[in-house]
Amino acid sequence: MKITKFEEIKSWQEAKILVGLIYKVSKENRFKVDYALVEQIRKAGISVMANIAEGFDCSSNLEFAKFLSYSQRSCSEIQSHLYIALEQKYIEDAQFEEMYQKCSQVKNLIGGFIKYIKNSKRTL
Repeated sequence: MKITKFEEIKSWQEAKILVGLIYKVSKENRFKVDYALVEQIRKAGISVMANIAEGFDCSSNLEFAKFLSYSQRSCSEIQSHLYIALEQKYIEDAQFEEMYQKCSQVKNLIGGFIKYIKNSKRTL
């Protein structure tokens, strides 16, 4: 199946869910007062989605893989921020686990996609 638009990419779809979770918890009273952390975790979430979308329009698979690696790193950044949110009691253990696991899922999907496009002689 040929991917014709970035919205068809599974890792982008799952990243969109992750961003929804981030926005939901960062709007809660105890979290939303930490403006710096809210801004950082939201920017990192947005970066995951944006780099997948931006990379999709690259002229080569190798360049696309570079953008996908940026998305993976942004997922790791989110995971780091989640520890702060948990330690400051902005989120509950269950929220931490849900978002941390979603980040791991997105990173794994991106990693698989990177391997696929690096080994693919065809363009998407």
